[in-house]
Amino acid sequence: MLRVDSISIRYERKTIIQDFSFSVNEGEIVSIIGPNGSGKSTLLKAIARQTSVSEGKIELEGIDVKSMHPKQTARKLCMLSQRNVAPDDMTVADLVAYGRYPHKKWFEKLGKEDDEIIGWALDRTHLSYYKDRRVASLSGGEAQRAWIAMALAQRPKILLLDEPTTYLDISHQHEVLELVHELNQEMGMTVIMVLHDLNQASHYSDRIVVVREGRKQMCGSPSQVMTTDMVRDVYQMNCEIQCDCKEKKPRIHLLHTARS
Repeated sequence: MLRVDSISIRYERKTIIQDFSFSVNEGEIVSIIGPNGSGKSTLLKAIARQTSVSEGKIELEGIDVKSMHPKQTARKLCMLSQRNVAPDDMTVADLVAYGRYPHKKWFEKLGKEDDEIIGWALDRTHLSYYKDRRVASLSGGEAQRAWIAMALAQRPKILLLDEPTTYLDISHQHEVLELVHELNQEMGMTVIMVLHDLNQASHYSDRIVVVREGRKQMCGSPSQVMTTDMVRDVYQMNCEIQCDCKEKKPRIHLLHTARS
């Protein structure tokens, strides 16, 4: 469905991403992990066409995204950043309605079908009760769900999430990731997300891409990627791995910093 083919990204003379390749199949949840400053968010922004690629190409359904009209891309991809800010007076319903504009012509008003999709997106994210509330008045978890509802109204094939649990407490992190998993399972929505928490990545992902200093270190299933060697080499931490044999989802228990 999505193919990142030998891309490099440079800012001035600094190389952020170097000769990076991986692919994402339809209906997968793929998490991108790695230390701070390794290039994870830059990689996600390149997929969303928010950052230019210096070399290589990114293909969506066999088409180079560079050749796609921005509105065409917006119908297929939706990216939510770490921090999403709405105007102080914007209601949840107004925010979700913005997801319909990639499907409308210039100055074309929203119609009955759009209203139905907006209502559906609010219902799927359990926000119908909050539709007239200001986004600024919501809790962190509620606000994140509102932005995901906007993305759903856009009806993208791929949802891109850049650290969706950042700034949320543990319960809201769980709430947001459970919603993402639910959307993936029930709607077949493909999800690519950047995560810091290794156990969250292991639990919710079909495959994991490990980034280190702008290069792909590993790519595979959680059981293939989440190893003591990977954690020591990439994060300089020793750990123990506990594996749920039924789900084949490793759980990482960090111990202490690994000595050089």
